[in-house]
Amino acid sequence: MSTLRALARAQALAAGVAQPVATVRHLHLAERPLVLVPLALAGEANAPLAALVGDAPDTARLLIVPQPRNRDQRFAFAAELAGIMLPYLDGFRGVSEAVPVDRGRDVRYRYVDAPQLLVPNPAGVTFLRLFGRSTRFRRPDGDYPVHPSVPVLGRWLTFFAERAEHPGSSALLAMTDALTLHWATGQSVVEDLHLPALLGWVDPPAGLTGAEAAARAEDPETCPPAGPATDPDFDNHQLAPAIAAYADAEDDPVARAGAYAELERLLRDQLAPTWELMWRGVGLLRGLAPGARVAGRWDGDKDAFTGYAEHVDVGGAPQPRRDGAVAAAQRLHRLERALTSYAVQRAYDDPLVMAEHRLTGEAFVGEVTLADPKRVDDTGKRPVLRPRIQLVTTEPAPMPVGATLYSPARPAQKARVVFVTPAADGKTEVVLELSGGMGRGLTAPPGSVPEVGERLCYTTLSGAFMPAGAFPTVEETPWTHGGPPVPASTAPDLDATDPESGLTLT
Repeated sequence: MSTLRALARAQALAAGVAQPVATVRHLHLAERPLVLVPLALAGEANAPLAALVGDAPDTARLLIVPQPRNRDQRFAFAAELAGIMLPYLDGFRGVSEAVPVDRGRDVRYRYVDAPQLLVPNPAGVTFLRLFGRSTRFRRPDGDYPVHPSVPVLGRWLTFFAERAEHPGSSALLAMTDALTLHWATGQSVVEDLHLPALLGWVDPPAGLTGAEAAARAEDPETCPPAGPATDPDFDNHQLAPAIAAYADAEDDPVARAGAYAELERLLRDQLAPTWELMWRGVGLLRGLAPGARVAGRWDGDKDAFTGYAEHVDVGGAPQPRRDGAVAAAQRLHRLERALTSYAVQRAYDDPLVMAEHRLTGEAFVGEVTLADPKRVDDTGKRPVLRPRIQLVTTEPAPMPVGATLYSPARPAQKARVVFVTPAADGKTEVVLELSGGMGRGLTAPPGSVPEVGERLCYTTLSGAFMPAGAFPTVEETPWTHGGPPVPASTAPDLDATDPESGLTLT
């Protein structure tokens, strides 16, 4: 936890309401996200119990599994979910846009928008990941056949779960993560995983403090857990008898319909409060203006969606159960690059995020006191424009002479540290030499060079393009990592003995 976030938590506790830790929204929020609130049966490995699904507050559709241990009912649930989710995905595949590549010499095409899934918490993301793993290898024929849409659903769930691991992606978001990215509460990080308590701090009801609203939210009678885990008292005293009544009524259609209706009522009552909280969270996030670089990251999600849709269309294989050595190394490298880029972009977009880097000595803010926008360096083979500016700052500026700095106000421009001189009253004078972002001539365009009196932030954080690393081909996998993989045979249908299924078949 950073120093500023710890301070914000202390201030939240003192003020009785969550404190903002961001001035802009650092994630994309779709106009029509698909909200999914799942429930799983306790004591079973990812056995779905129910879900509330919809793309608008008034379009919630309840899906339930009366006998979660029954294989046919579980995959009937998967087919129902596919019947909602796959048309939602197809709704984003109608219109494409041209994207210039190779410096404008060519173009490629991607969909103009992409789908977005919202779940209550990180456990909901895990549920979708495991449910995708348990369904993407299923077959519509042979042993244990399923509806043809089930393996397609599994592949898309796996796609979204993998995008959720990608820093800066907004394809699959946990609402608790989205809220804590922008607000700090007066409770612990673990307590922030409870959506009702978290929203109690962020948006407490009139007349209540955040602590009082969070304490009230801890009562499962008024605020059921946001899933996929359920409350043990509910499981023991309400759910278990309702499931048993449904099982006992197997030979009586009237009694079975009544038992099913009772299960629907119980599960809807458990899911409806979280459904309302999800859309309340969406409203709070919509109240924040998006950061300048959010759209660029959403473009990455659109690229990923387009690429995987094309992969599915041409009959590509489902995601492997485990990555090979080369694929795993490439994936880790992509995630590391994305994490570095995401941290820089957030800092460039948000002064509050940049403040954390100012505390660690990676950035400082100063006022321009001198500027020489016409300075030309003629010591090389040809003269080049190299203006210099002097900033005065009261903050630590530990950057060594020769270090390259960047300013969020002019991200395409580099600033080389020429002098760092301590001054009176705890101030520091920093002289910077500028290059880039001023055209190719010997006269700087207006506004490209900072002017006297301008207050600027300079940092060692760079938003420059980071080239991808070099990796061997799959056929050149070194022996230290298992050597070239043996071609895998067609994946068999998962059965009751396969630990990858995540389900116990009956």
